[in-house]
Amino acid sequence: MTATPYRILGALGSPYSLKMRAVMRYRRLPHVWIQLDPDNDFERTRVKAPVIPVIQYPDGGYHNDSTPMIYDLERRHAERPVVPADAGDAFLSFLLEDMADEWGTKFMFHYRWFAERDQKQMSEWLAYDRFRGGEARIRQFAAAFRERQVGRMAIVGCTPENAPVIEHTLRRLAAILERHVLTEPYFFGTCPSLAEFAWYGQLSQLIVDPTPNDLMREIAPFTVRWLMQMDDASGVEGEWRPGTPAAVVDDLLAFAGDIYLPFLAANARAVAAGEPDFALDLPGGRWSQGSFKYQAKCLEALRQAWAALPSETQGSLGPLLDRTGCLPFLAGDEA
Repeated sequence: MTATPYRILGALGSPYSLKMRAVMRYRRLPHVWIQLDPDNDFERTRVKAPVIPVIQYPDGGYHNDSTPMIYDLERRHAERPVVPADAGDAFLSFLLEDMADEWGTKFMFHYRWFAERDQKQMSEWLAYDRFRGGEARIRQFAAAFRERQVGRMAIVGCTPENAPVIEHTLRRLAAILERHVLTEPYFFGTCPSLAEFAWYGQLSQLIVDPTPNDLMREIAPFTVRWLMQMDDASGVEGEWRPGTPAAVVDDLLAFAGDIYLPFLAANARAVAAGEPDFALDLPGGRWSQGSFKYQAKCLEALRQAWAALPSETQGSLGPLLDRTGCLPFLAGDEA
């Protein structure tokens, strides 16, 4: 453990910021939380893509992108890892984390910027976080930020036409998690993995924003409380489970096989063909959006991780991934 703390430059309204803060808290890594404001915002320019959170390491260097940072911290600190020790579970946790980061963010973005009620409150709250005073400045910034974010909804697929899919898949995910948390708190044992922290990050926003907060407390009240506990798991003492992961992993993989991986594959095909947009049928309705190169890279990273697994690990995971519809997409031979 180093005496010099990590500095997390983030925001309460950023799911990836809260994901990384929760990881650091669980791992008991010395850190300070710094709310981004006009005085420190320049530090975002120290990374290639100025998106948050930005973390300054004890050596003075700046980093961002939550998944690479989590794996980098695993290499730097042996205590209380969040990547499961078993190679198969490590791969599954990576897949579930990726799904949270790339599909779960659609829940957050849709509910935050779709309805007038949420647009108004959250733009003003996020502006207050930034300035912490000065009503005129807060309201001016909130109005501009709201307009910007609403204008970006189509980029991430959060359109009125796609709303039925987003809302249907949230209800399915909430039901999966609600069954799980009433039995046991974690996916791969008695301690959390990077997958739980990724889902915590995205869903942490849904229990703050007004409309999804009402919904989540109605359909998944124990999941809401679980999310609150995930915010600081520094007191959790546990271990990885030998053998079969929790039943929730099977359910989440079925979610991936039905929704997330078909979405990634359709996007990747569009990117490869140079097509500006794509569409496919998903549970809840028809989905269409612009193609996105980053998410094509996500699918390629998952396929590379699968291909890199030892043959015996692939053999043990194969039936599970086949049963849940994930295997063809990971092997690159989906129809």
